[in-house]
Amino acid sequence: MAGEDGVFRIARRVAADRVISTVDPEARHGRKSQNRRFDGYKAHVSCDPDGEFIDDIVITPANTHDADLAVVDGLLADHADADDKPTVMGDSAYASPDTIDHLEHDGFEVITKVPAATNGQGMFTKDDFGVDVERERVVCPAGCIVPIRFSADGSGRAEFGFRCAGCPKREQCTTAVSGRTITVHRREDILQRKKREQARSEWQAAYRGDRPKVERKIAHFMRVMWGGRAARTRGRERVQTDAVTRAAVINLARLATLHVAFTDGRWTTATA
Repeated sequence: MAGEDGVFRIARRVAADRVISTVDPEARHGRKSQNRRFDGYKAHVSCDPDGEFIDDIVITPANTHDADLAVVDGLLADHADADDKPTVMGDSAYASPDTIDHLEHDGFEVITKVPAATNGQGMFTKDDFGVDVERERVVCPAGCIVPIRFSADGSGRAEFGFRCAGCPKREQCTTAVSGRTITVHRREDILQRKKREQARSEWQAAYRGDRPKVERKIAHFMRVMWGGRAARTRGRERVQTDAVTRAAVINLARLATLHVAFTDGRWTTATA
């Protein structure tokens, strides 16, 4: 029931923050998904897809969200004051509107995959509605238009109410007696803009071209680092040192693959 579920979720959050090991008090519970849990630490890795190098790596307790490290005091700290900031690319873990807004405010171009809206009943999702924050309205699949009612925090709701009563598409849309309601995020403009961007062929080509390189490099690091995802040491600082050392080894191996050499006062590669 709702009350019991609420208690369960609160208890689970408390459990994630508590000490889980007397010999490694910095370790925490973490989750890859709703059904996949792990204990210990999480490695946040930044890669250069062009050269296929690991730029930076930060170890945190396992309960740290991925996006918490995608800010200027985390993986991007070295680029915070740069005039020519790199493009930041990430999957849906980095696609919250707050994270995107933070990075764009600091001058980064952001390419992240905003997840599609879902509907557990197989009916119309929010993506099937035309959400127009600028004109403060929402258009349903049947063409009905209702205004967005905003709250003090900037979020809002579009309630179709009685308009759903005789709608020919009602069975595809909602079973609620009061009609369909669309919730609008306080930074909905960012979500809608990013969804439009990722529908473009140029965005898809960039994302599909770079993501496999990064995923491959991270997989390589995990094999070298933990060989089955088991940390070799205890304590965040020692795990961090081990991670940085192994990332350096991987980068050196990459330099060897590229046949990098210092010749006649300059660095060269086999393809130079």
